[in-house]
Amino acid sequence: MLLADYEDYINCQQRVEALYKEQEEWTRKAILNVANMGKFSSDRTIREYAEEIWDVKPVKPR
Repeated sequence: MLLADYEDYINCQQRVEALYKEQEEWTRKAILNVANMGKFSSDRTIREYAEEIWDVKPVKPR
């Protein structure tokens, strides 16, 4: 069961290797990938975990 998707992994790596040889297309896809990433903030992540997973409310400092 550990290697059930190994063939798919190898196929994907071969596609990545072929794409990497096409530098213009690789660069285009890399830029689009970064441009489509969401904003990361550890504060936001912790707040989302607190609200959505832990179901706790923030405590305001005194």
